[in-house]
Amino acid sequence: MGDIRLSCSLLLLFLFLSSCVNGEDPYRFFTWNVTYGDIYPLGVKQQGILINGQFPGPQIDCVTNDNLIINLFNNLNESFLLSWDGLQHRRNSWQDGVYGTNCPIPPGQNFTYILQAKDQIGSFFYFPSLAFHKAAGGFGGIKISSRPLIPVPFADPAGDYTILAGDWYKNNYTDLQGILDSGNDLPMPDGLLINGRGWNGYTFAIDQGKTYRFRISNVGLTTSVNFRIQGHLLTLVEVEGSHTVQNTYSSLDVHLGQSYSVLVTADQPGQDYYIVVSTRFTTPVLTTTAILHYSNSAGSVSGAPPGGPTTEIDWSLNQARSIRWNLTASGPRPNPQGSYHYGMINTTRTIRLANNAPVINGKQRYAVNSVSFIPADTPLKIADYYKISGVFNLGSIPDNPTGGGGYLQTSVMAADFRAYVEIVFENWEDTVQSWHIDGYAFFVVGMDGGQWSSANRDSYNLRDTVARSTVQVYPKSWTAIYMALDNVGMWNIRSENWVRQYLGQQFYLRVYSPANSWRDEYPIPKNALLCGRAAGRRTRPL
Repeated sequence: MGDIRLSCSLLLLFLFLSSCVNGEDPYRFFTWNVTYGDIYPLGVKQQGILINGQFPGPQIDCVTNDNLIINLFNNLNESFLLSWDGLQHRRNSWQDGVYGTNCPIPPGQNFTYILQAKDQIGSFFYFPSLAFHKAAGGFGGIKISSRPLIPVPFADPAGDYTILAGDWYKNNYTDLQGILDSGNDLPMPDGLLINGRGWNGYTFAIDQGKTYRFRISNVGLTTSVNFRIQGHLLTLVEVEGSHTVQNTYSSLDVHLGQSYSVLVTADQPGQDYYIVVSTRFTTPVLTTTAILHYSNSAGSVSGAPPGGPTTEIDWSLNQARSIRWNLTASGPRPNPQGSYHYGMINTTRTIRLANNAPVINGKQRYAVNSVSFIPADTPLKIADYYKISGVFNLGSIPDNPTGGGGYLQTSVMAADFRAYVEIVFENWEDTVQSWHIDGYAFFVVGMDGGQWSSANRDSYNLRDTVARSTVQVYPKSWTAIYMALDNVGMWNIRSENWVRQYLGQQFYLRVYSPANSWRDEYPIPKNALLCGRAAGRRTRPL
């Protein structure tokens, strides 16, 4: 009997020590206060949305698999939500922070997001997803570093900088929203910002001879931008969580919602240089600058900022096609990225999505396959969980373009867990589109001009295209992606042009598993806010 007790004690001790050694993934805690505040990004006083008094908001620095506990206090006089562009929320669309999944945080209340950077690395950002709040700020960078023992395909840089660039309006966001609600489109933006500041308003300090990492995200509302640094080359190393073949560029197009990482070596004479961001495919071209300051600088910037591409589509298309997956590099796990042979998997479904710009009831709207999305009175994910009828209907958006005008609908597309789908974005308009899919990274297998047909599959890159979460579609062109539906949930597919998103160019993809198991999807959070037709219900026992 004593031997049995001793054996049991040793077993318990072993299990305890094992749990101590292996441990749980680390936790990082954040307390964020969301307030209004006066900002002057283009020299004109505006009402901004600040996080902990900052515009842009504080950066999230974390490591693969870290748990992020973000307690957000809404001190605005209106409801508020944050979403996390590029974070996949594995099995957990409950934390996505868009109105289709979450009830808004009421004024004067708080909500705690419980996120995990599960199996991800790379450069992303967060932003306010309700109303037109994104035009007032409330955004910030997200940096997910590799775990210490996972090899990274370049030496540690001497510094790591985030650049949040994008277009900006001098009007308050409420005025902009009023323009859209009245059925009109917005005018040309008034300018561009780099990290919340205008011309030469931000300085990045470097030492001669060292190499630095710059993480560039387009957090703007309506326009693609081009990024460049006077006299310096950009070595691309990462795109939205994928390590890339390390091509070198003189400048880089960054479309709405996209994020890139480049390495820049301080190999020029010691002085200050322009960092330039300018609009693409616009007339006129808007430009802003920041300063790259050498620590041994003998002088300030001089002359005009270097010019870049303006309206050339072929230039941008060729650059996009040149971005390739680094097959031998590790991603968030030690195995090479190329060990996942995405091009050898047979697709089970083709979905064609065409954007259009109908006028409905005398007002400008935007649509997908002729359906212009309107929010329901209850978040779709919550209505689905409680089986509340009448909130949405599956199949309320077709798999293919209809060629018709447009109509209003709370559009939700049904999809099966573990399906492998081909999605073709078709742009019949004369402006560049930018599409984002929450909860996923997908493989951009092809893009070209003209009308897509099945014959275009012969030109797909089935070996080393990059995996990402946001992709552009050029005017009168198409872009095709492959995506494994391996993440159960209710996921937003949207235009990253915030005018088009606000006026209906979005829908939800319900990826469903009948198993009803924690293996496939986490249950509703205990602290989930309930609203609309779900108000007064209970989540789970505490």
